[in-house]
Amino acid sequence: MLVMTDQHRFDALSATGDWVSTPHLDRIAAEGTRFSHTYTNSPACIPARVTLATGRYPHHTGVWQNQNHTLDADAATWMRAVRDAGYATSVFGKTHLHPHTGDLRDREHLVHSYGLEHVNELPGPRALVNTRCHLTDLWEEAGVAEAYREDMSDRLKNKAWEVRPSPLPLELYPDVYTARMAREWLTAYDDDRPWMCWLSFGGPHEPWDAPEGYAGRFDPAAMPAPLVARDPDYPRPTGELDLRQRVRFEGGEVAHLRADYAGSLALIDEQVGEVFRVIEERGEMDSTVVVLVSDHGEMNGDFGLLYKQNFLDPATRIPFLLRVPGGPQGLVRDNPVELMDLGATLVEIAGGTPLPGSPARSVLPQLEDDPNPHRHVAISEYAGEILLINRNWKMGLNRRGETYLLFDLTEDPFETLNLAGRPEHEDEAQRLRNLLLKHLTKTVY
Repeated sequence: MLVMTDQHRFDALSATGDWVSTPHLDRIAAEGTRFSHTYTNSPACIPARVTLATGRYPHHTGVWQNQNHTLDADAATWMRAVRDAGYATSVFGKTHLHPHTGDLRDREHLVHSYGLEHVNELPGPRALVNTRCHLTDLWEEAGVAEAYREDMSDRLKNKAWEVRPSPLPLELYPDVYTARMAREWLTAYDDDRPWMCWLSFGGPHEPWDAPEGYAGRFDPAAMPAPLVARDPDYPRPTGELDLRQRVRFEGGEVAHLRADYAGSLALIDEQVGEVFRVIEERGEMDSTVVVLVSDHGEMNGDFGLLYKQNFLDPATRIPFLLRVPGGPQGLVRDNPVELMDLGATLVEIAGGTPLPGSPARSVLPQLEDDPNPHRHVAISEYAGEILLINRNWKMGLNRRGETYLLFDLTEDPFETLNLAGRPEHEDEAQRLRNLLLKHLTKTVY
């Protein structure tokens, strides 16, 4: 089972931070492996998800940002490779491999072509305003669709980061519906083939609208303080992702949105626990592989920023937990891992054929006593810019190939001091640029 969250930052698990409560997700880490330095291949929904599906970087796919893109019906995907290996495949929730417009059911044939046999797809929270699906039909029948549209419109016209509960009843909240559809499918499943269930939540992606029962569960005063940059105005090259474009938060707003974010994760965690209960009732938990991953992170007020679409850790570093029956328990691996490596891992587990030409790498060797690092470097791309990360350094290049982000992760693990443009660090920046060029030349096909 693949559990995928949306806009879920790496430290928002109670296994890694003390400001959220996620006991069911923590179970995956306790009974499996946590890859602590996993990075998205792009800090935005569409390019990250296309890269995950295809095992190809944005510089291969041409999908560099959230754009009107439809993945080709005949594209090689990890989902099709798993299906062709003999699995019954399903998805409940968000794929974002085609535009979130119109009626998603009109493009269900596309999702089937990607390798997913049973489909109940939802768009993201914002797209739910203008996009139809099975859930929006239920909203219309219950008379709550217009309240959702008005609430979302009001947030976006005023303060998109305003915190208030969703107007939806709990049973029709998207993440609750997503898990319920998965539980119903698993409960009724009766096939000789093994199953693959992709449970793809739309949360904790903003808006900050945890429903009643979760909205006030966490104390804003207990939330971690946002990170603050040191020497933010030192002269250096600029990039498309200009980190000086910040939100002017008023007192207490960051703490409140973080508490609501924690409430959204608590809801998702409880829904995952309910799906686990169904698997256990089927007697299959001991034989089920379980994965948690997200497409990208969320700034949540760090450095005065919201959302993603930059190369700082809260936006690019993501949770990746893998539980394999009979595998190690409570293991932590610190070497760089990329989001796309999940697809290669699932294909290997299923006994499928690796995607042709893909630079994605299965992490299964890391579950053994493999002395070799999984990757020496990881990269992420957005809007023509590129990020390189290794164990000690992180470097971002703008479209002109200039270093505009440079962090010494050994001395500054929270990335508070940008060293780009400082003459005393130019030799290190050049070394990293050469390392990036060498890495990219290996991925051209």
